[in-house]
Amino acid sequence: MFDLANAESREDHASRLMRDGEMLAAALPRLVLEARRVAATVVHGLHGRRRAGTGENFWQFRRFMSGEPAARIDWRRSGRDRTLYVREREWEAAHTVWIWPDCSASMQFVSPLAWETKRDRCLVIAFALAEIMVRGGERVGIPGVMRPTASRAIIDRMADALLALPDLSSANLPPRAPVSRLSEVVILSDCLVPAATFGEEIRALAATGSRGHVLQINDPIEETFPYKGRVEFEELEDKLTITAGRAETWRDDYIARLAAHRAELRRGCDARGWSFAVHRTDQPPATAILALHQRMGPGSRDLGPGPGGA
Repeated sequence: MFDLANAESREDHASRLMRDGEMLAAALPRLVLEARRVAATVVHGLHGRRRAGTGENFWQFRRFMSGEPAARIDWRRSGRDRTLYVREREWEAAHTVWIWPDCSASMQFVSPLAWETKRDRCLVIAFALAEIMVRGGERVGIPGVMRPTASRAIIDRMADALLALPDLSSANLPPRAPVSRLSEVVILSDCLVPAATFGEEIRALAATGSRGHVLQINDPIEETFPYKGRVEFEELEDKLTITAGRAETWRDDYIARLAAHRAELRRGCDARGWSFAVHRTDQPPATAILALHQRMGPGSRDLGPGPGGA
């Protein structure tokens, strides 16, 4: 039997996806330019990311750890203060950074307290971070969407790959796709999913041996809940609505629930050794990128002058 309700639902869904794609395509030129400007600001003075590994250039001395081969001990340095030291060398082979920008329906929210949607800010951060990583000799990919590449046209490639997705606005979290072992994963999202679902995603990604970083992107009004009087709220994912007769009486409960949800997200990240941070869209994107970059490996701290971290 023909189901008219479902047919209309499918038709509405297809129309929404087409509309979302058109909006994204229209916004991309501006976002690409902004991302390049932000990347240039952050990358000023950057000379690549250094980390311990099998390269030929000296990086640092560190204390010898029990169980390591004695051949790794630098006896000349160790003889200075009766402590055993190992000479670490710089890691020179490019590795992979997987960046997931959440472009789901909830990310299209913007309040009068910010000048761009969460999705637009998410894409600016994703593109700018990718540009910085590639300049530092890394490869960048999008999980399940784009294979890793070190192309200097990384921003254009990411934009083209995202535009080609038929259901980009339906995906909150990265698709379950192979992620290269010992790589780094960056999730940029408002994290408006059940904490258990989010934690399971982190567990699956961490199982590959990947290090990870989550940046929760929120509109400032989502943090402060300044509403008063009768307000109708709409859930952007499923188009559900709820009306508050006196919205100000909801504030304390809302803020408590937000804090509890965020604490659970953070615990899920901490359990896997991932970092977790929050960014508001009324703050400069360069601040979030610099702070994120500094968490991505010890060598990331070798930055020149730039904006302060968050």
